[in-house]
Formats: sequence, C-alpha cells, structure tokens
Amino acid sequence: MDHGLFGPQSVTWRVMGEPILLVGGFRALLMQGLHPWAMRGVLQNSALMDPREAWSRFLRTTEFVRVRTYGTRAEVEQAGSRVRRIHATLGFDDPDTGLRHRLDEPEALRWVHVGEVDSYLSVARRAGVRLSDADADRFVLEWRSAAEVVGLDPATVPGDVASLRSYIDDARPGLRFVSEAAHPLRLSLNAPLPVYLAPLKPVLPALTLLAFATLPRWARRLYGLPATPVGDLWATATLRSLHAGLSFVPPQVRYAPDARRARKLMAA
Repeated sequence: MDHGLFGPQSVTWRVMGEPILLVGGFRALLMQGLHPWAMRGVLQNSALMDPREAWSRFLRTTEFVRVRTYGTRAEVEQAGSRVRRIHATLGFDDPDTGLRHRLDEPEALRWVHVGEVDSYLSVARRAGVRLSDADADRFVLEWRSAAEVVGLDPATVPGDVASLRSYIDDARPGLRFVSEAAHPLRLSLNAPLPVYLAPLKPVLPALTLLAFATLPRWARRLYGLPATPVGDLWATATLRSLHAGLSFVPPQVRYAPDARRARKLMAA
C-alpha cells in the first residue's frame, strides 16, 4: 500500500497528528521570518494584509503540509511539483545588496525546512509527546524526504538533531527581522481572517504569544521581545498543560481525519 513519504512505522506520523503541533506550525513561520531572504520572498510575493489573500495562502500551506505528511507518493509529487513551479517563476529584490534573487534559492529553502523541522520537534518534546533521543534523530532524518519535495538535495539538509542544531547555530549571524515587515505579534492583533472565522480572532494573539515563547531566547531577542528563563518555563508548562488537556478530548474530535486514519494504521 502506498503510504507516501512516511507511513505507519514513521515517527513523523506519530508526531504530526497531535493538535499541539499547531503551535509548532506558528513557530515555524516565526523562524522562517528571521531569514531576510525568506521573509522578503514572502513580503514581495503575497498581500499579507489582504484577508482574501492571507487566508487562501494559509489554506494552501496547510493543505500542502497535509498532503506531504499523509498523501500518496503521486499526491505528494503533484503538490511538490506545483510548489517548485511557483517558486521557479517568482523572485524578490534584496535592498541590502541591490540584487534580485529567485524564490527557490537553496539557502532560503534550507532555512525554511530547518525551521519547520526544529519547530515541530521542539514543540512536541516540550509538550510531552513521547519521543526518545533516537526517535528525535529519526524524525529529522525522515524529513530529508520532505526537503526533496520542495527541490532541495536531501544530502544538504540535517539528518539528525545534532546537525540540526549545528546548522541553526551556523546560520545565526545572518538572521534578523527585516525592518519593512510588520511584527507578527502586532499583526495577530488585527489578523486578516474571513468573516466566518471572526470568533477565532481573540485567540490568535494568545496563540502567537505562545509560539513566540517557544522560540530560542536569541530568536525572541531578534524580534525585540523579552527572553528570560522564566519565559521558557512558562512556554513549556503551557504546552504540557494544553497537550494533557487535549488528551481528554475523544479521538474522533481530537484528531483530523488523516491523523485518525494514520493512527489506525499504526495500531495495526
């Protein structure tokens, strides 16, 4: 049976279905936003403050993550081909150098990949999802196949936790929050949601604040926010409480349809 990139024996299926990983998704976007090329690529190619564009972009992103995680290989290739085709036709201007770059620059794509893997793994472990050190290494290794979907050479992305952390440490000198971008925390106060999702608007600032708190302290400082050990403890305690609370929600409500199907296959 075609289970796509991962399958029932993977750590990825065990991790990605947990609802607490929504925080990891927000954290991944915040990590992405610290790479000037990645951020400018987004800013110059999407109308972030347009409710129709912002929401449709969010839906496209979440659908891509869903297909990449649970889709068949044919579905993954179709989704990846579309993303690669779009990236290959778009570019952005770098005001620091006066040069124009393609959206599929490997350096920026690698940072987006690393930020996503690090965010999902960090949030899962801090929330209390059961993962041994070997599981964590395997998760990072499994995601090399996800890197290939967007056009990266799998051999050029980290294959274990140690190399993931080393990559982030090496990238830090080139990271910053570009001045032309709206601060995500301020943006969350006036989130461009469609009318039918307006009741969720008060929740977004709290979710964004929690995602910020899960970032490394150096990353919070780049966003101009306080970064203390107390914030780390608050983030971990909040993640654990939310994850524990969600465990009391019936599985048919707690998990999305693809995650429920994956759980049945894992149990079998």
